[in-house]
Order: sequence, then C-alpha cells, then structure tokens
Amino acid sequence: MEVDPTNTIKGNNWTVEANFCEWIGVVCSNRRQRVIALDLSHMGLQGRLSPYLGNLSLLTSLDLRNNSFYGMILIEIGHLSRLKELILELNQFEGNIPHILTQCQNLEVMSLATNRLTGGIPREFGAFRKLQQLNLSSNDLQGQIPSFRGSISQDIDSLQKLQKLYISANNLTGMIPRTIGNMSSLHKLDIGSNQIEGEIPSEIGNLVNLERMSLGVNLLTREVPREIRGCIPKEMGFLKRLTFLELSDNALDGNIPSSIGGLERLQRLYLDNNHLEGLIPNEICNLTGLGELLLQQNRISGSIPKCIENLSSLQMFLISLNNMISVIPLSLWGLQELIFLNLSHNSFNGRLPLEIGKMRAIESIDLSWNRLTGAIPSSIQEFESLALLNLSRNSFQGSIPQSIGHLKGLEFLDLSYNELSGMIPESLEALAFLQILNLSFNKLSGEIPNGGHFGNFSALSFIENEALCGNAIFQVPCCKVNGMKSRDKRLHILYITVPIVSVILLVLIICLLRKHGATSEKALVLMLVYKGTLANGIDIAVKVLNLHIEGALKSFDAECDAFRMIRHRNLVKVISTCTNANLRALVLQYVPCGSLEKWLYSNNYNLDLLQRVKIMANVATAIEYLHHGQPEPIVHCDLKPSNILLNKDLVAQVCDFGIAKILAENKLETQTRTLGTIGYIAPEYGSEGKVSTKGDVYSFGILLLEVITGKKPIGEMSNADISLRQWVGASIPERVLDIVDTKILRMKHEDPTLSKFNSIVLLILELGLECSKDLPGERMDMKTIMVKLNKIKLSLP
Repeated sequence: MEVDPTNTIKGNNWTVEANFCEWIGVVCSNRRQRVIALDLSHMGLQGRLSPYLGNLSLLTSLDLRNNSFYGMILIEIGHLSRLKELILELNQFEGNIPHILTQCQNLEVMSLATNRLTGGIPREFGAFRKLQQLNLSSNDLQGQIPSFRGSISQDIDSLQKLQKLYISANNLTGMIPRTIGNMSSLHKLDIGSNQIEGEIPSEIGNLVNLERMSLGVNLLTREVPREIRGCIPKEMGFLKRLTFLELSDNALDGNIPSSIGGLERLQRLYLDNNHLEGLIPNEICNLTGLGELLLQQNRISGSIPKCIENLSSLQMFLISLNNMISVIPLSLWGLQELIFLNLSHNSFNGRLPLEIGKMRAIESIDLSWNRLTGAIPSSIQEFESLALLNLSRNSFQGSIPQSIGHLKGLEFLDLSYNELSGMIPESLEALAFLQILNLSFNKLSGEIPNGGHFGNFSALSFIENEALCGNAIFQVPCCKVNGMKSRDKRLHILYITVPIVSVILLVLIICLLRKHGATSEKALVLMLVYKGTLANGIDIAVKVLNLHIEGALKSFDAECDAFRMIRHRNLVKVISTCTNANLRALVLQYVPCGSLEKWLYSNNYNLDLLQRVKIMANVATAIEYLHHGQPEPIVHCDLKPSNILLNKDLVAQVCDFGIAKILAENKLETQTRTLGTIGYIAPEYGSEGKVSTKGDVYSFGILLLEVITGKKPIGEMSNADISLRQWVGASIPERVLDIVDTKILRMKHEDPTLSKFNSIVLLILELGLECSKDLPGERMDMKTIMVKLNKIKLSLP
C-alpha cells in the first residue's frame, strides 16, 4: 500500500518510532508479534496494494473497505492460506477476479462489491468449502451466471455452507442455472439488476432455508416455477422461511400462484412491472405478516380479495395500472396500518363507503383513473396523517366535503375530471401545507377562496368549471354582490375573443414565415416557440404550429396524444392545448435554464463531468419511462441536445414529441416517412423507414458521446468524412483525454493523475458506443442503460 507513515489516521500516528503492532487497524498475535489482522476500512487511503502483502502468512482478516485503492487485485493474496475474511468492497479495483484466490481454502467471507471488476466469475470458486458469504455486486462482471458445476463451482457440494450470495448490479447474462437449487444452506440470494433471461428454475424450490430472494430488474420471462404454482403439501409449506421476495421489472407472465399463500413468513412481496394476469388468489390472505405488496403495472384482473382484511400488518398496497374491476371491498378500508394505497389506472367502480375513515395511519391515497361514483364521504376527515389524495379521473358527484379542511397535513389534492358541484369549501384555506391543488374539469360554482395557499395556485387549478368567480389571477369573473353569475355573458365574450386572438396569431405566423422564407415543404412543422406569462406570474412556453406544412395537423395530434398519456419529472409538462380552425398550439411548462445545446456550446456556460452524467441519467430515466412505463411504448424519434431542457437545478426535462410514434401493444416497430435529425437518427430509419424503441437507444448513444466530447455528430471532427461514433471508436481506450470536451478538463481539479477520471470517461464512451451499434438487435434497452449510467454516476465524487 502506498501510505505515508507520517500521516495521522483517525487520531493515531503511523510512525516508524512506534511498533507497527500499535498502529491503528493492525492486530498482532500476542506471542510472536506477527500481524494476524488488518482493518484499514473507512480511512480515506488510496493507491495500489503492495505485493508484500502476500508475506503476511498468518493473516486471517483483511478489511480494506471504503477507501480509494485501485489497480488489479493482487494475486499474492492467494498465498494467504489462513485468510478467513477478505473485504475489498467500495474501492476502485479493476480487471479480472484472480483465480488464485481459491487457494485461500479457509475463506468464510469474501466481498469484492462496488468496484470496477470485469470478466466472468471464476469457475474455480467452486473449490471453496468453508465460504459462507460471497458478495460480487455492483461491478461490471459479464458472462453467464455460474452454473455451480464447472463455472462458479466444479463440485456443488463444496459450497454447501454458502449462506449469502450477492451478484446483483452487474452485466451477467444467460439463464439462472438449475444447479442453484443444490445450495441448501442459502439464506439470501440477490441476482437483481442484471440481464438474466429465461424462466425461473423450479429447483429454487429446494432452497428451504431461503429468507430473502431478489431477482428484480432482469429479463426473466414465462411463469413462476411449478413448485410455487402448485399445491402446498400439508406437511410443509414452500419456502417457509422466506421473508422477502422480489421479482419486479421482468417479463413474467401467467397467474400469481395460489401456493404463494404458503410463504407464511413473507413480509415483502414485489411482483410489479411484469406481465402477470388472472386473479389475485385468495391464498394471498394467508400472508398475515405481509407489510408491502406491490403488484402494479401488470395485467391482473378481477377484484381485490375480500379476505384482504387478514393482512393486518400491510403498510403498502400498490396495484395501479392493471385491469381490476368491481367495487373496492369494504374489508380493504379496515387495514389500520396501511400507509400507501394506490389503486389508480384500473376500472374499479361503485361508491366509497363511510368506513374509509378507519385507516388512521394512511399517508397517500391514489384512486385516480377509475370509474368510482357517488359522493366523497365526509369521513375522509379521519385521515389524520394524509399527505396525498388523488381522486381525479372518476365520476364523483356532489359537493367537496368541508371535512377535507381537517386534513392538516395534506400537501397534494387532485379532484379534477369529476362531476363535483357546489362551492369550493373555505375550510381548504386552513391547509397550511397544501402545495398542489387541482379542481379543474368539474361543475363547481361560487367564489374561489382567497386565504391560505390559494394565492399560490394558478388558474389551471380551476379551469373548465361551471360558474366560478373570484380574484382576477384565477382568470374568472369577479363575483357579484348578489351572488348571481354571468356565465352566458362570459362565454359570449370568449366566443368573440378567441377567434380574434387566433386570427392575430395566424397573421403574425404568416408574416414571420414570409419574412424568413419558411413556407416551403422543408420548413419545420413546429415554429417559433413563444415565452408567455400568465396573470398569476407563472411563465409558460407556447409552441405554435405552422399550418402551412403538409402533415402539420397530424404531427400536432401525435404530440398531443403523447403528452396526454405521460407525466414524469424528467419530461416537460403540457399545461393545455389550443385548437380551432385557424390555430394549433401547445401551452407547456417553461423550463428556465434553456437547452442542453446552449450549455454545451456557449462559452458562457459550463458543465462538469458529474453534471453531464446526471443530466444524461435524467434523460435515460425519461426515455425508459416512455418505452417501458406505458401500456403502449412511446418512441421519441428526435433525441438531441436542443430537445433537452434544464431547470434551475440543472435537472433535465425532455421535450418535443412532435414526431413521436405511439407503438401498438406488443408491436416493436412501425413504418414512417418522418425522420428525426441527421446525425442522431438510427441507420434503420433512413434505409427502411423503421421506427422502434431501439432507434431512441441509438440517438441516446450518439447524444452521450456528444455530451462527453463536446462535438456534434457530423462534421466537427478533424476529418469531416468521419462520424462522431467512428472518431470516438478510433480514439479509445488509448486517447480518451484527447477527445474529452476541454471544458470538462478545465474544471477538473482533484485526482492529479486523472486515472480515475480517465476510467470513468472511458466507461461512458463505451456505453455510448454500445447504444449506437448499427444493428438494432445488438443495442441494449433503456432499462439496462439507466442502471449502467446510474452506477457510473454513483462512482463519481
């Protein structure tokens, strides 16, 4: 280790004057004064390990976790035959895992997690006979998951003592080997966040001691194993010790097996974001210790089991984005420990009962996008801890209950798109923490309250109601003294003014088009984004459509359809639309700090490496949501720096879905004549006119290369005939620093050797090249990209 012995570490001196057995972190044997343990964890050390470490022949424990050691893992560690504990996690070790480590036959714990290790998992690891814990998570390991015969292990019997196996957050591929079922002592298994495919092997059912299993964020398909699906023997339930089961974010289909009710100790069950269908089995009510049940984003149908009241410990129940029907069972409202409830985007119907007030611990309720009817029950006031209430997109009738004003902790209230009538209760003025209010698209009348936080809400919170009046900032008429409303007169004024405004805007558009010669077929479909300010001072962006271009109306409809379906923190929010015979316009959220293009190419703006990686992680999250977070995938088709806007915190928000194509369910590509921007469009766009989610992946890869190099995709390299992708590919890995944007290098102060910086940039550029491969089938999907980019982000200081 390259350590200055004069440095002070945690208040203790490493000095040549002091006996080394007195140094902090060094443990020596009493009789022979030989080093038997080194605990140098969390000391801020850096550098390469010294090969002389292999001379500490009596060493039984080596713990170097959470430092900045780099380079290869020393093969000399394999000479430490007495070593029982090897912990190198949370460093910057790179390269392959040395096979020689298997000579440490006394090893009980080995953790190499959160480094930069590559290559496969050595098959020689099967030689370990005492190993109880193996942690290789959060690296860049590749290849197939060990088969446990001839891969990790040549003889599975040698791993009979293994209790914990963590290999998550790598790039492992292939299938889960069936021999994993032979590891009878296994208590915890985490294979999540890889690229594992195929089915879950039935042999997992042999792991009767398993307590936690995570297989989430993979590419698993088909059904849960027969052993889980079948009947549970009376003599012994299946995996009785299991407390945590995560199968999220895969492609599992089939029904939820009824025998899942045998997992009697289960506390958390995550089956979300799969293709599961059929009913929720009644046997799930046997899981009386269940605290969290996540079933959202599947194809589950039917109703919530009436026996759900048996889950008295349930704190989180999420079943949004499914095909649920029927009324919500009365028994659900008796779950007094429930904190988070989301039943949105289903087809639940019927009324809400007065009994909903029994859920005293509830903090978040989302029942939006259903078919609920009747009045909002006054017993809602019993939700003393409620922070979020979303009842929008239903058919609730009657008045807004005054009792909502008793929800003192309420921060978010959305009752929009219902049939509510009467006045807005003044009791809402007492909600001191209310930040978001949406009462739009109802039949409300009377005066809009002025007190409390109402002065912070915009007119959008109240639009499309029958006869509201009040302060001019809400863009409603002033209230008359006698309480009479002039709705007919107001509508008459609107009918007159809207066409006049439209004509004025149209004339302005035509004049500007003529001035700039933009009336040809090659003109942009969308022109001249305007900035505006509402009466309440909120800035907006108004995107006006050029109606003189062929296909313009179709483009506008496509963009409206896309925006109507989505809502995400990394996507620019659409506030409203304006449509008539003379005008098409979108009213958008104004994003104050401009486009990524401005920040990349203006001399007045600078972004360091971490900021750039964070921005691209934001973009990846947004595109992943478009591709995988919708019932039907949405393809952006025009990813480029000018379509990525930055807010005041430099959080990226993707905009401009003007040529987005909404793909039909289970349809991977569609034909189009519309192309994105030259340099960013995938090869298959131009050659075959094919639009797919993999085209966005290509554009993202080019964008990633551009963000790091500061070069546009075409014509900015030294050779104008070479593309950005070719230029980067020819320059790495030897000349990474030669192609990095000089703005990044100027802002680089720490790490004088630039070794860490060089390796991180190389990872980013390699990811960009992987995303932008010529063949669509060779490109990864946005889920995988998002995981990889977030890992890179976490490795940055």
